[in-house]
Amino acid sequence: MMGRFIAVVGPSGVGKDSVMQAMAARDKRLILARRVITRPSDAVGEDFDGITLAEFRSLETTGAFALNWEAHGLHYAIPTTVKAHLEEGRDVLANLSRAVLISAKASFARFDVINLTADHDVLATRLAARGRESSMQIAKRLERATARLPVGIEARNFDNSGPLEQTVQAVLGQLYPIKAQG
Repeated sequence: MMGRFIAVVGPSGVGKDSVMQAMAARDKRLILARRVITRPSDAVGEDFDGITLAEFRSLETTGAFALNWEAHGLHYAIPTTVKAHLEEGRDVLANLSRAVLISAKASFARFDVINLTADHDVLATRLAARGRESSMQIAKRLERATARLPVGIEARNFDNSGPLEQTVQAVLGQLYPIKAQG
């Protein structure tokens, strides 16, 4: 059976990468999609492949990306290598922008969305702690925190304001429910 492409979305600072990494560590059915981003490779916060805009455009032209989008002044992509994992029956977790969900839904036969939320103060604290953005950039990200999902996208919603393990257990329980013995 073909694996699921599972988009993990939510506002900046909600903990998408932390939740995804913990989920993949707990459940071997999951694999993490490694994003390509036009950001220096030494930036902190997530594992990704940092490239220049010229390199990004070249890869885009050759069809190296299953999905790509622009957000926050950067270009992001999911490489086509995720398709091999899906064909092997693995479920792939990908940190996506809400704006690319319609394209993702059209691109993958089995598609699911995990929408993470968190309290405003929690988001502000996490954004400041990661040290990547100025206070003005953080304010702009917080303004977008309540953005809605595109029309036609259904999601499983989880609040990640509390302990990481609590969120991970809740998400895995929804993705892989234990069927009652009868």
